[in-house]
Amino acid sequence: MSDNSHRIESIKNLKQDEWEDIRNGVINLCNNFPGEYWRNLDSDRKYPEEFVKALTEAGYLACLIPEEYGGSGLPIQAACVILEEIQRSGGNGAACHAQMYIMGALLRHGSKEQKDKYLPKISSGELRLQAFGVTEPDAGTDTLSIRTSAKKTDAGYIVNGQKVWTSRAEYSDLMLLLARTSSEERVKRTEGLSLFIIDMQKAKNEGLSIKPIKTMINHATTEVFFDDLEIPFESLIGEEGKGFKYILDGMNAERILIAAECIGDAKFFLDKSTEYASSREVFGRPIGQNQGIQFPIARSYADMEAASLMVDRAANLFDKSIACGAEANMAKLLSSEASWKAAEAAMQTFGGYGFAEDYDIERKFRETRLYQTAPISTNLILAFIAQNILGLKRSY
Repeated sequence: MSDNSHRIESIKNLKQDEWEDIRNGVINLCNNFPGEYWRNLDSDRKYPEEFVKALTEAGYLACLIPEEYGGSGLPIQAACVILEEIQRSGGNGAACHAQMYIMGALLRHGSKEQKDKYLPKISSGELRLQAFGVTEPDAGTDTLSIRTSAKKTDAGYIVNGQKVWTSRAEYSDLMLLLARTSSEERVKRTEGLSLFIIDMQKAKNEGLSIKPIKTMINHATTEVFFDDLEIPFESLIGEEGKGFKYILDGMNAERILIAAECIGDAKFFLDKSTEYASSREVFGRPIGQNQGIQFPIARSYADMEAASLMVDRAANLFDKSIACGAEANMAKLLSSEASWKAAEAAMQTFGGYGFAEDYDIERKFRETRLYQTAPISTNLILAFIAQNILGLKRSY
């Protein structure tokens, strides 16, 4: 065996971790959902029901739910492995990834009755908690400016307002909703919002309506409207007015998990690019022999490996309950940029064939572009770093 072969084997052994069984299990599951499956869904703008059902039955979507509620009680590092491998296989974990970070608010701040009622059914797949109603048309990323209101009555709350970019609302049984419960000027902006869990199946007949939004990718996103929707007191999660704090707890998890998806996307593009560059011959030689093809792929690989280290660091801190806002944001920033660079390299490597649906490059190209913008834009992360890490004055 050559020196380089020894080195490669050493690296492989170094990277083998305690999640290898989970990684292999997800790979095997995803093998049942090849590119053709995702292409057909993308073409028809359909939700991947069979895929989500298979993930649920295998227990992967309940990996972060404690064992006492029917889940696996695993750390976020395991969830990162699951989502990374879904993306690397050519699939799209965005169809269901929200459940992994949404349920954290319920687990950490919900009452015993709420956890006993919902978490076992979420674990088993009887209920889906996939919808997160936060963003509004006028507020955008300025969450503290949302206007959707929940006014207290003798019987509970009456909700009025509108949410936008609420993905999976059509395919979810439950929604976490952030609404304004106090508009008094003397109340701090961060203390005027409350978090609710909504039974969407019941609410659809009593004041909730959903309008799909057509987008460049098959993301099942929607607008959600609330028109005098009555919800009981038991819908409130934790204390009234503390909702913004509760969702902040889950934002780091969201950024870390989506960063892991981006790493998976980058690996998908790198796998495809290196394979194609090795087999495709032009002018009597493999195109991968040309530096114009080699260098972008190699650079993308380096960027992906560096970003992956930041994802690992953020996940490790999160699992140890150590403040990780900076690391989670940087992981999302670096990973989304790494996946986009790998996507660009793949398009250049495949040339005209990169635009052909059968190769899955153009579909994944569109899908991974989303994460330059969502769930938080690159510029806002840079503003966060400038202000909160470097100590520069706030720019907005």
